[in-house]
Amino acid sequence: MKSLRIILAYAVFSVLASGCTKPTGETAASEPKVAAEPAETLMERANRLELNTEYVAPPGDPMAHHTMGFARTLCSGVFVTGLDADFAAENIGYFTGPYEHRHVVVKREVDHAEKMVHLTMDNGVVRSAKFIGDLGCVPLPIGESEPYYDPPEIMSVLPDPATTAWPMGDVLDAEPVPAEVDQDKVAKAVETIFDPDAMTAAFVVTYKGRIIAERYADGIDMHTPLESWSMAKSLSATLMGVLVQQGEYELMQRAPIPEWQEEGDPRQEIRIADIMRMSSGLRCRNRGDPGYDPDAGYPDHLYLYTGTVDSFEYAATRPQQWRPNTVGRYRNCDPVLTNYLIRLAVEGRGNAYHQFPQQHLFDKIGVRNLVFQTDPYGNILLNGSDLGAARDWARLGNLYLNDGVADGERVLPEGYADFVSTLAPAWEADGRPIYGAFFWLDGAKYGMPASEMYSMRGAGGQMTMIIPSRDMVIVRLGHYKGAPAWREAEPKGLQLLLDAVPAN
Repeated sequence: MKSLRIILAYAVFSVLASGCTKPTGETAASEPKVAAEPAETLMERANRLELNTEYVAPPGDPMAHHTMGFARTLCSGVFVTGLDADFAAENIGYFTGPYEHRHVVVKREVDHAEKMVHLTMDNGVVRSAKFIGDLGCVPLPIGESEPYYDPPEIMSVLPDPATTAWPMGDVLDAEPVPAEVDQDKVAKAVETIFDPDAMTAAFVVTYKGRIIAERYADGIDMHTPLESWSMAKSLSATLMGVLVQQGEYELMQRAPIPEWQEEGDPRQEIRIADIMRMSSGLRCRNRGDPGYDPDAGYPDHLYLYTGTVDSFEYAATRPQQWRPNTVGRYRNCDPVLTNYLIRLAVEGRGNAYHQFPQQHLFDKIGVRNLVFQTDPYGNILLNGSDLGAARDWARLGNLYLNDGVADGERVLPEGYADFVSTLAPAWEADGRPIYGAFFWLDGAKYGMPASEMYSMRGAGGQMTMIIPSRDMVIVRLGHYKGAPAWREAEPKGLQLLLDAVPAN
């Protein structure tokens, strides 16, 4: 397998070099302009490059979709996290079940015997979600009481965490915190981050792999899976990295999506790296899109959570809006297609699909309490349908801090951390230097190079931040309602932590 560092350097060079001959085997889509024309706005550039293809909005009643999102997050909050149903209904899951639309629910039933949630709307429609065990809660189509697959039990070979040293277990080093850490600033940071209005539920900081700060809200502990949302996109990147390390894929190969293989299909130009860089160019509207028009219908970005359809098929059948690697847009079709590729590779070699994350990643880094959820067809929705414990996200962050090596074993390819934390060419061309490959680039916010502070982020203020220059990983999970206050607390708390630890 080629060195990932060489492949990455080559890809960046092919974009940035001007006046160069197109490399053999590369498509023109790998050569966007580095930046828009000086007088050209983000939307003007997008409109100029847009292809003449039709957009069709997702079918169904938007209010029924919102209510489905509410049902699934309520189910997860009660049966996975263990929250009180009234608390969960008031405080979590606003992303797919917006709080302002919950008034259409006239009857809420939490069935503890069947482990189901039923929400009756004011028009009589009932939306339901069901707890199915190790795979959390599944959203159900109207009228259904079971998913369209048999949920498996997820098996792990990890030892008892209570007697196993961190990070493979829960036993922490008894040695004192390193002298160079300013513990007063760390303590002030923790107090800032736990502003009561921010509703922070779990917080973990590691320095050189050791936990130096940790705190939980009442009723939450180090094993509690909490709503994590789009941090799962970075988990998708990680599972793809595992398959690259195992020789199943190469990042610069054209994505072998079955629906794209008819002769002349322009989507055959899309590479795996383009998908991971949120620049596939597919028509897949998101509320966060520049120039988003709410009158164009319910957004595809949310429909992949709430539509109760085969999410892989839906994402794979979206037409092109732009050529790949030309325009960067944060849209769920791309991580969903990454998960589709993961399923194709795992099942193609005869392995158990739902067992793959635990066997080939989680067991390698000590993760026991990260719950990934599916659509009714069993497709893992690691675009954001997940719940995890803060320590488990810290373990994943440290895997990147250690360049893909855990417990002495290489889990990800050499240089993979550089790939995910390098600015995506299409986002650079858009003039938005904030996105890598399913990771956000945060360094510029704190006066350092963008890639020196990159993060997994999820709606509602969920984050796992990786800071190589400080040998730090910072995890914060919170209840969604506290997001506005968290936005105020975050920069203050993080700056205190950066000041508490010297640059390496």
